[in-house]
Amino acid sequence: MKILVLNGPNLNMLGIREPDIYGRETYDSLIKKIEEHCKAKGLYVDCRQSNHEGTLVDWIQEAYRNFDGIVINPGAYTHTSVALLDAIKAVSVPTVEVHISEIDKREEFRQISYLRPACIATISGHGTDGYLEAVDLLAEKL
Repeated sequence: MKILVLNGPNLNMLGIREPDIYGRETYDSLIKKIEEHCKAKGLYVDCRQSNHEGTLVDWIQEAYRNFDGIVINPGAYTHTSVALLDAIKAVSVPTVEVHISEIDKREEFRQISYLRPACIATISGHGTDGYLEAVDLLAEKL
């Protein structure tokens, strides 16, 4: 099974950006954690991060016929991007939306996810372990 993990804007700043909300774990340690988890389960994983919406759309489109599932933390694009929603709907690759913080308990604008309707699940507020939960969920469903 091949899983694509996509991270949106500012996730490369983990450990630096608002550590009281997002924790002190760095982006590099997050990727290592995901890769080790997938390796232990016999899964192929490709982790990517971009601050650019169009790049994320391109990668979602690339997933069509190349990946069995997508884990995405769209960052701020969660609350603004119809383009990401349309890309996920277009490729029909099972996708799990992940958020490190509990977005449903944050500012009102952060409680709206444009992507959620196209995803098979949303994992929010479980810290970076939410990524591992998303991988496991895809592995179970596929």
